Amino acid sequence: MHDEDLCYISATEALTRFRNKELSPVELLEAQLRRAKRVEPTVNAFCSMRSDAALIAAKEAEKIYSTTPQLAKPLTGIPTVLKNEHRLIGEHTDQGSLLFGAEVDSENAPITQRLLDAGTVIHARTNVPEFFVAMFTRSKRYGVSRNPWNPAYTTGGSSGGSGAALAAGLTTLASGSDIGGSIRVPAAYCGVVGLKPSYGRVPESSMFFAMNHHNHNGVLTRTISDCALMFNAVNGPHRVDPTTIKPRIELSPIPSSVRGMRIALSIDLGYFKVAPDVERNTRLAAQHLRDQGAHVEEINLPWSADVRTAFTHALVYPLGHSLLKLIDGQEDKVNDYVIAMAHMSESITLDDYLASFDMLTSMHNSMQDVFESFDAMICPTLADNRWPAEGTESPHYDLMQKGMTYPFNMLSRHPVLSVPSGFAMHGVPTGLQIIGPTYEEDTVMRIGAAMERAINWPAWRPQIPEFIPAPHPLETENQ
Repeated sequence: MHDEDLCYISATEALTRFRNKELSPVELLEAQLRRAKRVEPTVNAFCSMRSDAALIAAKEAEKIYSTTPQLAKPLTGIPTVLKNEHRLIGEHTDQGSLLFGAEVDSENAPITQRLLDAGTVIHARTNVPEFFVAMFTRSKRYGVSRNPWNPAYTTGGSSGGSGAALAAGLTTLASGSDIGGSIRVPAAYCGVVGLKPSYGRVPESSMFFAMNHHNHNGVLTRTISDCALMFNAVNGPHRVDPTTIKPRIELSPIPSSVRGMRIALSIDLGYFKVAPDVERNTRLAAQHLRDQGAHVEEINLPWSADVRTAFTHALVYPLGHSLLKLIDGQEDKVNDYVIAMAHMSESITLDDYLASFDMLTSMHNSMQDVFESFDAMICPTLADNRWPAEGTESPHYDLMQKGMTYPFNMLSRHPVLSVPSGFAMHGVPTGLQIIGPTYEEDTVMRIGAAMERAINWPAWRPQIPEFIPAPHPLETENQ
C-alpha cells in the first residue's frame, strides 16, 4: 500500500491486516510519522510527538502478531493520539497554557490507561485552546492549528488537534473531550466522526470535571466501526470517577440497518440561523436515511435563544470563577479568550446559575416529547462553519451563534454522534448531529453507519497545501 493509503486505513482494516500478516504496526506508524513531517508545518495538529517510544511499542506489537497473535488485545498496534488533557506518564499535560507544564505526568488518566491496556500505540499529543475554552485551536504556547481542508479556517475546538490529525492522516484514532461541543465541533470542521457519549460512560480523572454534568470524555475516528472499537475500549465504571455508570457496554462494529426507524429532523433547534449550504446538506442527509428505509419527519422544537443564556450561566459561573483565581496576576501569559471567559463570570449571579436549571427542565421535557414519537433526532452540528483559524477574542458569542452542540451538554445523558454530511462552499466539511435517547449509544451508531454507507466519507482526502500561513499576531505574544 502507498503511504497515503496506509495513513487513512481504518483501525478495523488494519487489525485484520495485522492478523493476516499483510501489514505491520511498524509500517503503519512509520507512514503516519513521515506524513506528519510533510503536513504538520501547515496543519499544526500536535503539541508534542513521542516517535521513539511509539516505535518501540509498534515493534512490540509487531512481535505479538508474528509470534503469539492469540495475545493481541482489541487495539494492539493501532496508532493513537491523545488530547492535551489526558495525562500520560512521562509527558507534560499543560492544557495549552504557559502557566502549566513544569510538572511531568506521574500517572495516566483513566482514558489513557484504557487505551494503553487495549494495545494502542500513542505517538503524539494534540493541540488545544488554552484550558479548552474555545471552539477554535489557538494558544500562545503552540500557535494556531489549521483545517486540513482549507487552512484559512479553524479545526474547531477544543479537541481541534485531534480532529485535524485524523483528517490529515496523521493518526488512526484520537481521544477528545466535550463540554460545549469540543468533540463534535472539530469532527464537523474536519470531516470525521466524533462521539459525545452519555454522561458517565467514560471516566474522568478530575473530580471538578467528573461532577460537571456538561463534561464528557469521548472519541474521534474516521469510521463508525472504529468509533465502536475505541468506545468499547474506554467506557465503563472507574474507581476515581463516582459518576461513571455500570455496566460497561459493548457496541457492535457493524450496527443494524435503519429500516423502520422513526427519526425527527430539526434544522434549527428552534432558534439558530442556519447557513444555506448547511441546511442543504442536512436535508440531503435526511433523504439518505429515507432511502435506506427510515421514516424521517421534520419537527419544530420549542426552544428559544434563552437556551444560550441558560447554558452561559450554567457553564461560565463555576468555570469562570475558577479561571479568575488561576490567572490572577498572570494575565500577560494567558490568551485573550481565557481572560474574556474568566471576566464573563463576574456578571453572572448565583440566582442566574440556579435559574438555568429551570431551562434545563423545560428542554428535557420537550426532548422527551420528541422521543415519545421518534427513535432519534438529527440536526446540524454547526449552523455555520465559517470561523477563521485564529478564532476571536471572545469565542463564547460565536459558539452560541454557530455551535448547535451545547444544548446536548445541558441534556448530557443523551449520546450525540457527529458525522460528516458534505461540504460547504469554501471546501470545509459540514456535520450532522445524531441525538439518541438517554444512554442509547447503539441507536446513534445505527444512524451514523447508514450515513457512512450513503456518502462514504472515509474515502475523502484533503489536498493539504504545502505552505506555512503567516502567523497571527496573537501567536507570538509573550512566547
